[in-house]
Amino acid sequence: MMNTIQEYDLVALTEDVTATHKTTHQPILLRRGQMGTVLMSFNQQAFLIDFTDQNGQTFAMETVDHSKLLRLISEPELVSV
Repeated sequence: MMNTIQEYDLVALTEDVTATHKTTHQPILLRRGQMGTVLMSFNQQAFLIDFTDQNGQTFAMETVDHSKLLRLISEPELVSV
């Protein structure tokens, strides 16, 4: 069982986070549930997350504390019976 967040994992925010829009440099609000891709880990304490729109265009890259992230899982885990 792998509980740690790894590079390229898909994650979701567990609470709202303020960020800066990559192109406009305006402040934006990333909402709870917003999904992003992990680009880098900082000792499993914080992670650089790439947030993209539906076309794959990055609108924000932010460092987010591990306590504000949920690793999303797409495959079930086998259990022993």
